[in-house]
Amino acid sequence: TSGRIDILPTGRNFYGVSPDTLPTPIAWELGVELAEQAVSRFIAEEGHYPESVGIVLWSDSNMRTNGQCIAEFLYLLGVRPVWQRGSRRVIGLEVLPLAELQRPRIDVTARISGLFRDTLPQLAELMDEAVMMVAAQEESEADNFVRRHIREDSEALQAEGASADDAWRSAAFRVFGDAPGTYGSGINVVLDSKNWQDEKDLADVYVRWGGHAFGGGVRGEYQPELFKKRLAVMDLTVKNEENHDTNILSSDDYNGFHGGMINAVKSLSGKAPQSYVGDSSNRGNPAMRTVAEEMKRVVRAEALNPKYIEGLMKHGYKGAMDMANRLNISFQWDATSQVMEDWMYEMAARLYCLNKDVAHWLREQSPLALYHQCRLLLETIETGRWQAKNRTRTALSALADSLADAVEEDGAVRA
Repeated sequence: TSGRIDILPTGRNFYGVSPDTLPTPIAWELGVELAEQAVSRFIAEEGHYPESVGIVLWSDSNMRTNGQCIAEFLYLLGVRPVWQRGSRRVIGLEVLPLAELQRPRIDVTARISGLFRDTLPQLAELMDEAVMMVAAQEESEADNFVRRHIREDSEALQAEGASADDAWRSAAFRVFGDAPGTYGSGINVVLDSKNWQDEKDLADVYVRWGGHAFGGGVRGEYQPELFKKRLAVMDLTVKNEENHDTNILSSDDYNGFHGGMINAVKSLSGKAPQSYVGDSSNRGNPAMRTVAEEMKRVVRAEALNPKYIEGLMKHGYKGAMDMANRLNISFQWDATSQVMEDWMYEMAARLYCLNKDVAHWLREQSPLALYHQCRLLLETIETGRWQAKNRTRTALSALADSLADAVEEDGAVRA
């Protein structure tokens, strides 16, 4: 679906992509387009350039797109890869002149996944090199947000006793991720265990798991205060999707990484950032949506689509589990990013729990899944996230009570 005919026939190559070719020239074009759309949309909504952007980088998506998100990171800085003639390997970087860029250099921070750290470590170094190159440019700070921010943070670190060189190096870290040997954002773990009270708790977890710096030979040094500084000034967050086989409700990792970033920015700065999802599934016509718009699109097209629900019902207990999981992930997005609306919860209750045929099927396949959906919907009402209709709340409570005897306190289903 992405034009990667070179991977066929299966087994011809023992690798999916060669990291030293990323980003490829075509991925560069896509990254430039996504960056331009993100910046243009932000200006249209806020009236000025974003000074600081946070971007989530995953390994698998960059392998499938040959590095489009890495290209976007570089282009926001105003840096272009240099490709070797013939092999098309990336052999260096060049700073784009401001006259060609025609905008300020935007400060961008990457939150990389654990798999990115393991499979594409040289690209974390490449991104760090790009940041250092931009910070070294003798340009007006009005045209180079990167240099200005690094100078300000470096001066603060020197005031605390750091040497000039160490302060500059620390202030320039823009690639953060998990500690070596660990994976994930921690957000899904905390939300599933309900071991949190407010957005600050979630922000603390996001920083603790993702506050490890990469670049300049540093491989996961824990720098939580530096990560907090970067999060606290983000105007915009971005995570790109490059296919429609999965989406933001397919896994709680989408919310964990991107929703967690949105929540952390809001908690640390006191203001929610603009948050976008770049869609390059159609390589010829990439699009940029807000997270709220993407949630509406996925909910309408899939989660609340009767045809989709009918499809799940063909897969027994696995379909029941997936149905419950969709609702759980929706709730998690609401916890971090407040993107669920009352009509979404109302329709979910009506189609999943209060639909006679679906509820009967769920009782047969997994009473536990049905019970958890009821309890989750009631929790959204109790916490004020959903202003439910009285009759809906009454019906959900009655259904949950009727299922209680079928569910043990430890969550096991009685025979």
